[in-house]
Amino acid sequence: MSNSKLTADDISHIAKLANLQIKDSEVETFSSQLSSILDYVNDLQKVDTKGVEETSVVTGLKNVFAPNEIDSNRTLSQNEALSNTKHKIDGYFQVPAVIAKE
Repeated sequence: MSNSKLTADDISHIAKLANLQIKDSEVETFSSQLSSILDYVNDLQKVDTKGVEETSVVTGLKNVFAPNEIDSNRTLSQNEALSNTKHKIDGYFQVPAVIAKE
């Protein structure tokens, strides 16, 4: 997609797929920005990587993990955790739905 600009319809379609609500005034900005990103990715795809060894970590650093242990001095019982909320049901926090069904 070299040097081709995404249309307003393209941006609206992508926004719908991503469940994003964008204003009409933002479409031109997103069109320009996303087109630039896609052009850059297209340029990267043209780079000759033959003979370049695959790598997953280039820094030599390794992850250091804490032991997987429960510190009972830093935990709350279920009753303690729920003691300051009015929104609980059957021993659990009651929260609004996060994912809406269409």
